[in-house]
Parts: sequence; structure tokens; C-alpha cells
Amino acid sequence: MNNFTLHTPTKVLFGKGQIAQLREQLPADARVLITYGGGSVVRSGLLAQIRTELVGMTLFEFGGIEPNPAYETLMGAVELARAEKVDFLLAVGGGSVLDGTKFIAAATPYDPARDPWHILETVGSEVRSAIPLGTVLTLPATGSEMNMGAVITRKRTGDKQHFFSPFVMPRFAVLDPVLTYTLPARQVANGVVDAFIHILEQYLTYPVYAKVQDRFAEGLLLTLIEEGPKALTEPENYDVRANIMWSATMALNGLIGAGVPHDWATHMLGHELTALYGLDHAQTLAVVLPALLEAKREQKHAKLLQYAERVWDLREGREAERIDGAIAATRDFFTRMGLKTRLRDYDLGSLDIDALLGKLAEHGMTRLGEHGDIDLVQSQHIYEAAW
Repeated sequence: MNNFTLHTPTKVLFGKGQIAQLREQLPADARVLITYGGGSVVRSGLLAQIRTELVGMTLFEFGGIEPNPAYETLMGAVELARAEKVDFLLAVGGGSVLDGTKFIAAATPYDPARDPWHILETVGSEVRSAIPLGTVLTLPATGSEMNMGAVITRKRTGDKQHFFSPFVMPRFAVLDPVLTYTLPARQVANGVVDAFIHILEQYLTYPVYAKVQDRFAEGLLLTLIEEGPKALTEPENYDVRANIMWSATMALNGLIGAGVPHDWATHMLGHELTALYGLDHAQTLAVVLPALLEAKREQKHAKLLQYAERVWDLREGREAERIDGAIAATRDFFTRMGLKTRLRDYDLGSLDIDALLGKLAEHGMTRLGEHGDIDLVQSQHIYEAAW
């Protein structure tokens, strides 16, 4: 097991009705900006409920944060936060709202003479402070409610980039599975697949004898395999929703990734597909991951065999056959969740490989994977195999 430092300061309030504890989490004299996405939090009554819980406090609101949160949209919230001297942010929504709010938190105190996009260009290394924030999660997927990462899109240039900063780690996260009952099936499926691949990118690398992390990861994978399809057919099954919500949070809160090598190549290749074609984030992951596993099966040989045995119960036959079976089972799981696993099935017309590789090069994504051996040539092969 590799050395690691793990600090997870986010207070989690999990379960039915935990929104009732929201006011206690906020400073009494805070000037709070509530951020949210589309109209779902309005239609469901959640936003009205939050207003009631926080009655008497100084509140401002900023809605319209879209999936793959846009820099151009978020800068409107930054201007509002600066003008109203906001000193606390409350993100109400899924990963896109949470990611966008993290950017708002970092960009508001950022040097006004500089373009805040620089936060993304430097992967957050220049963030020196941020407005504190809390979250009310409505869509389990990204784990953003309990980590320090965010992904932002700049529409004008077609860029999708990430940043990390301990300054934007949420102070608290309200996780009520009941809030996920009314999610469309597509969002449920996307969330499960996103969380599943978060786990795999910290697990399917190479062995470092990290038994605790491996067992945690395998348990989360099995939970998502068991409960994901149920969530599509039993949308108001509290136990199913609770296990999915907590699995998605645990998938990317640092626990299973501590002391082990990571491989985020699937995400990096997927980001460029979203930026160029507008595919859902999880859709891009579902098409890239099987192709990447096939391409890197030699480098990932030992962990693929472990994955085949412990997650898919594939114990018989030659090693190559078991690895084939594990990749096929993974692809089948995505299909059962309703996601396609080939780019050609998304009616894209054709694949602009040059544009995708150009963006990877522009963003410095030329040595991806746990070994840094996925160069642009390898990325091209993976994109082509994903077609």
C-alpha cells in the first residue's frame, strides 16, 4: 500500500427528513446564496422547503446551472456573489450544481483583474481561498458532495476541464434518498454508471496489496450491480435508493482511492466527447471504459483477474477468457442500466478523431493512465475501438 494522507472533513447528514437540520449547519448571520439547476427543485417543492427552513436569514438565489456546468453561466453567479457580499453558498442539486458551486466559491474571491478560467488552467493550484459551501444532494453520481474536485465547461471554446482545491471541500452534505424518488430513469442510470466507473478507475490499475481499499471497492461495485437495475423498476424503494446514494458518495470521497494508484483516462477521454458532441458524461464513460480495458488488458492483467473473480464470480477457464468475461459483463451491466456502449449507436454521424486528439493535446492529456503510457496514439486507438 502506498503512503497517503486522508482528510474528509465534510459532515454528512444522511436519511429521511435531514433537511430539518439544515439551519443548524449555517452561521446565523450568513449571507447565503442558494444555487440550483433547472426547475426540478422548484417543482418538487424542495426549494420552497429550504426557504422555510431558513426563514429570517439573508438569502439570495441563482438558478439555471446546466448539466456540464458552463463557465459563462457560473460567472453570472460570481458577479451576484461579489455584489451582494455573499459569505456562504448552498448548492441544491446534483453533481453539476455542486461542481458549479465549487467554482463560484473559488472564483468569487479570486483576483478580479484576472480571468477565473485560470483556476481551471492551473487545476486549482492557484486557489488561495473560497467561500464556504454546503450541499443538499438530489442526484447521486459524482461524489462531489464529499470531495474537493469539480469539472467545468467553457462553451465558447469547447473546453471541459477540472480543478481540485481543499478550499472548496463542502462543509456539510444533506443526503436524503427520498429526494431521488422523482429522478428520470436516464439520470438514475447515468448516476449509477458514473459512480461505478469512479470506483473502477481507482481499483482496476495494478496491485499494491491494499486489501482494505480493494474490499471496499468490490463491495461498492457489487452494491451498484445489485441495486442499480432495481432503482429503475422500483423508484420509491427507500433501501435501494439509500444504498445507491451512499455508494456514489463513497465512490469518490477519498476512502477507496487512498494509498492506491489511479487511472482517470476514461474520464479524460470522455470529457472531450462531451465537449465535442454533447453526450451525457456517463454515456461517454460507458463507451470509453470497455475499449480502454481491452486496450490495457496486459497492464491491468492482475487486477482484471481479481475483478473477474470477486465481482463477477468468473473463476473457471483460461485467464484470457476470464478477462474477456469481465469486460463483457461490465458492458452488459451498462446496457442493463440503459446506456449504450458504442459511439456509433448515438447517431454522431462520424468521429472527428483529429478534433478529439487536438483537445487532449491542448489540455496536456498526453500521458494518461496509471502508468502514464496512454499517449495520443493510444487515445486514438481507444476512441476508434469505442466507435
